[in-house]
Order: sequence, then C-alpha cells, then structure tokens
Amino acid sequence: MAVGTETIPKVDFITGPGNLFVAEALTVATDLLSQAEHGYDSPCVFITTSETLAHETIATIDKLPPNLVTSPIAGSFWKNFGEIAVVENVDQVYALADEYAHEHFQILTKKPREALEKMQHYGALFLGEKTCVPYGDKVIGINNILPTRKAARDTGGLRVGKFLRTVTCQQITSTEASGKLGLLCGRAARTENFKGHACSGDLCAAKYLNDEHVWIKQAQASSSNL
Repeated sequence: MAVGTETIPKVDFITGPGNLFVAEALTVATDLLSQAEHGYDSPCVFITTSETLAHETIATIDKLPPNLVTSPIAGSFWKNFGEIAVVENVDQVYALADEYAHEHFQILTKKPREALEKMQHYGALFLGEKTCVPYGDKVIGINNILPTRKAARDTGGLRVGKFLRTVTCQQITSTEASGKLGLLCGRAARTENFKGHACSGDLCAAKYLNDEHVWIKQAQASSSNL
C-alpha cells in the first residue's frame, strides 16, 4: 500500500496498531508473549529492579504451555526481540522505559499511578495488575492505534488530526505595512546572506515607502540604458 501495486494505487498515509514492563513472573511472561501475536518483529522489554524476578520470568516463559500463545510466532519473537533489563531502582525503571518509548507499557508496582508523573514517552500506560495490555488490544475501548519504533517520543495515538492538513494563506492589504515588512525582510535576509530574499524585501520597501537602496537605483539606471 505504501508504494502501490498494479491493482492498488499508492496511498498517502498508512495507519494501524503497532510492549511493557511488569512485576510477577507468570503475569510478565503471559503478557509479554501475548504481544507476540502482533507479529514476528514485535519488540518487547521487561524492566525490573529484581534479578530474581528476571530469572523467574525467563524460566516461566520457557515453561508456558504452547496453547497459551501463538507458539511459532512467540518463540521467534522472544528469541529475536525479547529483552530483560535489571536496574537499581524504580526511577531508573521509568527513565529506561522513557528511552524505549514503546507503544504499550504495563506498570506493576506498588504505586502504578506514579508512572504518570515519571514518564513522558509512551503510547498507552496500563496501570496495575488488573489492567493487562491485551485489554487495550481487544476490549477496554481506548485508542489502540499507537506509535511504534520510538515514535512515542514525538507523537501520540491515532487521532482525527492525523487525517487533516494544516495550510495557510497570507494577504497584506496595507501599503505601509508591506513597505515596512519589506524593510524588515531585507535586514533579516541579509543576516543569513539570502540576497535574493533581501532584494524582494527591498523592492517592496522602495515601491511602498520610497525607501530605495543604492542597488535598486543602479539597476534602474542600467535597465534604462538598455
């Protein structure tokens, strides 16, 4: 769709759904692997302050019954894109999560709402053990078309504004205003060595304020001698 085919024209804009950190091995494991069903290249990270929990989570993932997940996809997903990071404290958890800027983050801490103050870059937060990420995918009702691949650092979920274009229109109706803007344009453009821009501003200043620069008079004299 991005480039088009013989039967499908190229589109201008593609949208679609795009994983999380948690704090109990079974919950961590099942919620991590549930996101594997989105595709073989779904990135996923578990950030914890407990090295023991990190090892327990790995062991639990290895033991999960095949019928709990889409096994072929999940196996490839975890092997190639699964990560576990052990940090010293909760503040480091939030800081590292902000660097990842994933679309989903599940917060299983004693004070999950603290994440709202500590984090800035995410598509959606799922606060507490009662709010698992698959709820957002299927039943909870929030917008789940979220920024992936660190795009959460500069944008949010899909909204109406994504389908709108911002355009502008300018018209100066005052002769004096156009002349004064011409003076400013000439000065500003010269600071950047944009001589063509400066000349356009100078011409307006000359036309509407009779403020002619030397080069204008020279150009007029040269053209009259042709």
